[in-house]
Amino acid sequence: MTRTTDPDRIPEWQREFVQRHTLDSAFLPMAQTWFTPLAHSLADLQQRANRPMLVALNGCQGSGKTTTADFLCASLAAEHSLQTVCLSLDDFYLTRAERETLATSVHPLLKTRGVPGTHDMALLRQTLERLLDAEPGAVVAIPRFDKSVDDRHPQCDWGSATTPVQLVILEGWCLGALPQSPDVLSLPLNELERDEDPGGQWRDYSNDILRREFQPLYALVDHWVMLCAPSFDCVFAWRREQERKLAATLSPERAAMLMDDAALRRFIQHFERFTRQCLDTLPNNVNYLFRLNEHRQITSYGHNHQASVVP
Repeated sequence: MTRTTDPDRIPEWQREFVQRHTLDSAFLPMAQTWFTPLAHSLADLQQRANRPMLVALNGCQGSGKTTTADFLCASLAAEHSLQTVCLSLDDFYLTRAERETLATSVHPLLKTRGVPGTHDMALLRQTLERLLDAEPGAVVAIPRFDKSVDDRHPQCDWGSATTPVQLVILEGWCLGALPQSPDVLSLPLNELERDEDPGGQWRDYSNDILRREFQPLYALVDHWVMLCAPSFDCVFAWRREQERKLAATLSPERAAMLMDDAALRRFIQHFERFTRQCLDTLPNNVNYLFRLNEHRQITSYGHNHQASVVP
């Protein structure tokens, strides 16, 4: 497998990938050094298992997990001839109307997408089961969420995949987060929790969803990958970059609906509790760990095939 950046020797699928994601010239050398070997390892594990496998990819907001997952899928297809599907936890957010109902019946903060409790976990489980267990030739619908309007795309605009599928890569910021003890949960972590959830009902609800719906999902995962940020402090800068990149793809009217800096600072406080927990606990429990610096450059790599997120 080539890792050269000589333009004349770059595989066509990698050229197309860089263009599709509008990536700079630094991406390919990094991907060829770190993620091509990971794709090779996953392909070998799948072939030895001789069954469909589920890979979970954790990374905080803006860490590059969506691009990484897409690169792995493209590499596994082009270089290993494996039918691979990428799923994003973000595409399984509840609709705006469903979250508004939760905001009225449970807690106002559940109107904001993000934390466990704002995802359609039944839809995610159903989609995974259809991808991993369906008979050959089945067409599986893949939900899509439109962050610019904060709502799920109509079903006619969803993606699809045809079985058999050898690998599913599921990426999400809170994958691997575990329920916290009542003592830890009772202490507000930031201004949002202190001022808008003083009684802890929002935290309790999210924590309960982690226990009841996320932990059973983790038991389905064959291998865990983490893009580990140096600290939570990076999230604002990385998430702002995401907003600006998304804005560049939208009309001025729709771009104006995206978050400004003040809204973004408040928004990321919704994620802080479980992001910090993942940064503290997951590195010792994932199979493939990539540590990042504040510029999202990979500084080290480690693997532990015996690690397990499930307690």
